[in-house]
Amino acid sequence: MQVVDLMTTDVITVSPETGIRDAARLMFRNHVSGLPVTAPDGTLCGIITEADFLRMEVDRHEGVTGIRETVGEVMSEGVVTTGPETEIYDAAKMMTFQDIKRIPVIDEDGRLLGIISRADIVSVFTRPDDVIEDEIREDLIRRVLFIDPDQMDVGVSRGVVTFTGTVGTENEARLLSELASRLDGVLRVESDLSWRHAGDAPEAGRR
Repeated sequence: MQVVDLMTTDVITVSPETGIRDAARLMFRNHVSGLPVTAPDGTLCGIITEADFLRMEVDRHEGVTGIRETVGEVMSEGVVTTGPETEIYDAAKMMTFQDIKRIPVIDEDGRLLGIISRADIVSVFTRPDDVIEDEIREDLIRRVLFIDPDQMDVGVSRGVVTFTGTVGTENEARLLSELASRLDGVLRVESDLSWRHAGDAPEAGRR
């Protein structure tokens, strides 16, 4: 799954000239913790977040001089961004290692396309079991491994995938388990598949 599959495209944005108080009202009313800052042509300029307002409050009480009234004066620049075709796994790594809550999604010209947040990635784990099972049967078994899905039993319960039945080779059994474990929403794979070797009896292999 890619960022484009989960990102929010109806993004509330502000411009560098937007007043700080107006930006704060937008964040409060729409229950968001950050707003992308864009130029008139849609190019991303930066982002203003709750952290920027926290810094302003600290500065105010510590007597830091300087009047800041617009978003452009307080926004964070050099924002971590990503493209729409980035894998969700990679976006999750970026958020984890850089300790950020959201990543603006931009095109090759730097224009804002959407935003991917931690909540969007959390939603991956809510995928219904029947959707996961269908993806395994039709995409992995039939189209990737070219195996008749009726040769085995596939079950998915609360994100746990189970395989029973027989496939052609030990490698097919291992590859199926590996690919299934990478699907969005899968927590664990339990494989009790056996495989056929020329001239040998079937062997059982458990992941």
